[in-house]
Amino acid sequence: MDPNITLIIQCAAFFSVAWLVMKFGWPYIMAAIEERQAKIAEGLAAADRSKSELAQAEERVNEQLREARTKAAEIIALAETRGNQIIDAAKQEAIVEGNRQKAAAQADILAATTKAREDLRKQVSALAVKGAEKLIKREIDSNAHKALLDELAAEI
Repeated sequence: MDPNITLIIQCAAFFSVAWLVMKFGWPYIMAAIEERQAKIAEGLAAADRSKSELAQAEERVNEQLREARTKAAEIIALAETRGNQIIDAAKQEAIVEGNRQKAAAQADILAATTKAREDLRKQVSALAVKGAEKLIKREIDSNAHKALLDELAAEI
C-alpha cells in the first residue's frame, strides 16, 4: 500500500468518525456538560444562599443574645432594687418595733415611778400621821419636836 492512500483512508475514517460523533454523540456530550454546569451553578448559588442565611442566622442569634443580656441586666437590677426595698422595709420595721418597745419600756418606767411615788406618799402620810400622834401625845416642847422630826427624817 501506498502511504498516501493510507493517509487518505485514515483521514476519511477520522472525519467520518468525527462527523458521526458530531452528529450523534456531540448533543449528548454537550447536554451532559451543560447539565453539569447547571448543577455546579446551582450548587454555587445554594452555597451563596447558605452563606447569606448563615449570616442572617448569626445576626438573629446575636440580636437574641443582646436581648437576653439586656433582660438579664434588667432582672438583676430589679432584684437589687427589690432587695434594697426589702432591706429598707426591714430597717423601718425594726425602727418601728424599737420605738414601740422603747415606748412600752418608758410606759413601764412611768407606771413604776408613779407606783413608787404613790407608795412613798402613802408611807410619808403614814409617818406624818404617826408623828402627829406622837406629838399630840407628848407635851409641846421644842426639844421634843426637834428629836421627833429627826426621828421622822431618819425613817424617811
